Amino acid sequence: MADTMTAETTPPDAAGEGALHGVSPETALRLLREMLLYRRFEEKAEEAYAIGKIGGFCHLHIGQEAAAAGSILALREDDYVISAYREHTQALAKGIEPSAVMAELFGRATGCSGGKGGSMHLFDMELRFMGGHGIVGAQVPLAAGMGWKIRYREEDQVVVCFMGDAAVNQGAFHEALNMSAVWSLPVIYVVENNEYGMGTAFSRVSMTPISEKACAYGIPTSVVDGQDVLQTWGAFTELAAEVRAGGGPRFVDLRTYRFKGHSMSDPVSGTYRSKEEVDGKVKEADPIATLRDQLIEAGHLDQAALEELDAKAKEVAQNAFDFADESPLPDPSALYADVYADEGPGRIYFDGRERSGGAD
Repeated sequence: MADTMTAETTPPDAAGEGALHGVSPETALRLLREMLLYRRFEEKAEEAYAIGKIGGFCHLHIGQEAAAAGSILALREDDYVISAYREHTQALAKGIEPSAVMAELFGRATGCSGGKGGSMHLFDMELRFMGGHGIVGAQVPLAAGMGWKIRYREEDQVVVCFMGDAAVNQGAFHEALNMSAVWSLPVIYVVENNEYGMGTAFSRVSMTPISEKACAYGIPTSVVDGQDVLQTWGAFTELAAEVRAGGGPRFVDLRTYRFKGHSMSDPVSGTYRSKEEVDGKVKEADPIATLRDQLIEAGHLDQAALEELDAKAKEVAQNAFDFADESPLPDPSALYADVYADEGPGRIYFDGRERSGGAD
């Protein structure tokens, strides 16, 4: 991949339209800008972790940028997204400011979770990003609950629930999918199939491929190339429309690959992947390089524009780093905040009624 990217906005010819798989040049360029930001942000987070600015766990999404951009940018702003612990780029895709995400990674008070969640627990209720969750599969039944809320209130939002390979062997996964099918909930369950659960190849722990995991519940399944952002965007645009129209839940085997280790404490290859495997995937399946080539073929990309966009992505990532580094730590009193729900007047019941006071 070239070290940078962007494009010109000249009208596409017939060959260009084919190269972009029917996606408009404007949308393709937006997806490129997003993926460049995700890549540069994650590289800056990797640097910050290496020099001790970020502590604890830190799971990078490098290599899986198309999975985030292509799926989330196909949604409406009022749709819900919930994820596992590899969620930095998904938070950015849902609209959380890079500075607020980076500050959360640094554990600072200006972070999107007040500096108390860290890398695995990014939240923004207003943007309907319902968090990363550190317990494998824990977010899956929560997504079903959000889907039930939408159905109960006769709303038309969609919930997208991301999970890793290992979540499909958890009991909560199967219970949630069964209930979602029975109640026809508006949830798209997405497995970011990067071939490994931590350091274990998925083929070693399951006789059933991921694409067949929802068959028992009658939930339609899509297999999507998660390294091709245009294919991903097109697939999720259609899936969201089907679910929003009352089609019930959907299941996606989103085939992707992480270019880094499971977390910052894990070497890129470790003992479970060969260097040749990782290098081959980076060379053949980099989602940014794939879109770059598609835009070049369509006549919408040149090197100068690419470098300009990439320079902007690097600037945003650096500004986020600087903001986080200069932000204060949470006040010790914050330890006692957000422990219990507010029991005072003005609290809203599940069905939308406002309470007058007192305890339930």
